[in-house]
Amino acid sequence: MFRSFGAAALAVLTGLTVAVPAASSEAGPGAVQQGLNSLVREHDFPAAMASVREPNGRGRFYSAGVGDVRTGEPVPVDGQVRIASNTKMFTSTVVLQLVGEGKIGLDEPIETYVPGLVRGEGIDGRDITVRQLLQHTSGLPEYFTVDYKDVQHRYVEPRELVDRALAMPAVFAPGTSWRYSNTNYVLVGLIVQRVTGRPVGEEITRRIVEPLGLRHTYWPGVGEQTIREKHAHGYYTPSTSDGRRFDLTELDPSWGWAAGQMIATPGDLNRFLAALVGGRLLAPAQLAEMRRTVAAPGFPPNLRYGLGLMRIELSCGEVAWGHGGDIDGYETRDAITEDGRAATVAVTALPTPEQAPRLLADAVLDTALCQ
Repeated sequence: MFRSFGAAALAVLTGLTVAVPAASSEAGPGAVQQGLNSLVREHDFPAAMASVREPNGRGRFYSAGVGDVRTGEPVPVDGQVRIASNTKMFTSTVVLQLVGEGKIGLDEPIETYVPGLVRGEGIDGRDITVRQLLQHTSGLPEYFTVDYKDVQHRYVEPRELVDRALAMPAVFAPGTSWRYSNTNYVLVGLIVQRVTGRPVGEEITRRIVEPLGLRHTYWPGVGEQTIREKHAHGYYTPSTSDGRRFDLTELDPSWGWAAGQMIATPGDLNRFLAALVGGRLLAPAQLAEMRRTVAAPGFPPNLRYGLGLMRIELSCGEVAWGHGGDIDGYETRDAITEDGRAATVAVTALPTPEQAPRLLADAVLDTALCQ
């Protein structure tokens, strides 16, 4: 979801999976464990976790490090994490279900659903379609440009997030380019609420979480700052040399909302991906739309963006579908191959600027999917 913030931050929900380094030459489950051990021992993440799900549904769980750097308590097996921008997959799925029900048109102007709301410098809701929101081709600016530590315990309404974005000029004319913006998915959430008459979190729960039996996945309630079940603590590591870490496990995720509010376990994320790509959540026509991708300028050529779902070319030549999420405290990477092998990797701190270019969690994900 969000990175560590400053004016150039990608925002509380970025979670973009980027170029994948070569997979480990050591095949098998041991390679995944070794990858997690490396994340902790060599790259100083407090904890690293992974879940791998075979096409037959069998799952394996891995961990390294400690769940609490103060007490040294162990990492819980398949503990909950803030999944940040992985929320976009859930939000997009609900929208596409509504498309299948004839309640939303993918190529309908968003003005149809939120009349008069989207206006700004170079911005007009009559010129932006629902598809462009889901695809990040709307040209809407990013709303999250503050340091997360400054808003850790502050609740915000979705309209405030939209207003923050609309105070800035358009990045480009709708449909002419691509840029990741959490603003798109906040607006998508407002459209879901307008069409259904119910909160977007309730619709995600009713349409996805409950039918799939995702018992460890939930949309936090208004003002809810804790993580409900067993979890490793999440940390913020400043870009300094003194080794300080700040515990950011408790925070108000309203800054992410429909773009990045949810909490889940790696195992539940794998089950969701298997159901989504396996056609249990969307009719074939809507799933095909979700998997229609466009180039993502500024990101490596192995990645293309669909409607809340990314197409990732792995180092072994396989294709996988997934997303990812960054929020101060947790980074999560997840994907599923065409033959149904799913994997999720999470670390309990965002990479520092020095670590980020090395794509550390991405490399373990690649190993898990290519073994």
